[in-house]
Amino acid sequence: MNNKQIAKNPTAYHNYDIKDTIETGIVLYGTEIKSIRNGKVNLKDSYAIIKNGELYVLGMHISPYEHGNIFNKDPLRNRKLLIHKKEINKLIGLTKQKGYSLVPIRLYFKGNFVKLELGIGKGKKLYDKRQDIAKKDAELRMKKALKMHWTYSSMHFLFLLQTKFY
Repeated sequence: MNNKQIAKNPTAYHNYDIKDTIETGIVLYGTEIKSIRNGKVNLKDSYAIIKNGELYVLGMHISPYEHGNIFNKDPLRNRKLLIHKKEINKLIGLTKQKGYSLVPIRLYFKGNFVKLELGIGKGKKLYDKRQDIAKKDAELRMKKALKMHWTYSSMHFLFLLQTKFY
């Protein structure tokens, strides 16, 4: 199926060590869908909780639809997530016993339906974030050095080819 990404949580992988992901449906109203189609949604400070055996996403901001007038809903209202009861029970066990958090990662269309990818992970400590940044920096430096080496080698090789045949 066609998965068109609408929004992504930029801080999810930076602040959490995501172990697993789950695809969930989401209960929305008509004006919210129209606003989402216009790309006016923000997942940055959102999180999911389990309340009374149901899964909800909190802090997800969907801007009011411009032409929605009285039909617009509160931009930060709690939205119910659609997921099987068996999966909710599994999530209850993970969040209560092992201390995992439920973090929205991305929002996308799957066909005509809006889906939310929910990550299951633990919060990172400050030193974990520093290690990740240092690791990414080291990888970037290695790529640059390797690119410089190959560029220099190929230029040298071309120079040798030119001098042999002329």
